[in-house]
Amino acid sequence: QVQLVESGGGLVQAGGSLRLSCAASGLTFSSYAMGWFRQAPGLERVFVASISRSGAFTSYGDSVKGRFTISRDNAKNTVYLQMNSLKPEDTAVYYCASTRVAWVRPDYWGQGTQVTVSS
Repeated sequence: QVQLVESGGGLVQAGGSLRLSCAASGLTFSSYAMGWFRQAPGLERVFVASISRSGAFTSYGDSVKGRFTISRDNAKNTVYLQMNSLKPEDTAVYYCASTRVAWVRPDYWGQGTQVTVSS
């Protein structure tokens, strides 16, 4: 069955960097747009970044634009999120997702990886 597995989360000081990875299996990876969402305690899950099937187009939430970069390697069935200049407000569980139709209803979700930014 389809599986999305995130890794790379951890504890980092404000201003530091982390690189998240999401390994996909059980699907034709290049047929799906991929994205990252995050959820802080007590808040709703929100959009962070997305990348088109070929990797030609990317989108970012306003709060991370200029600091985060999404990329994908279709040969490795993996999507990445490079996070620079991290702020305490970035603290959340980060989820990988995939869709063939629309981001309002993703087809698959990963289990999430915790990112904690200390000040």
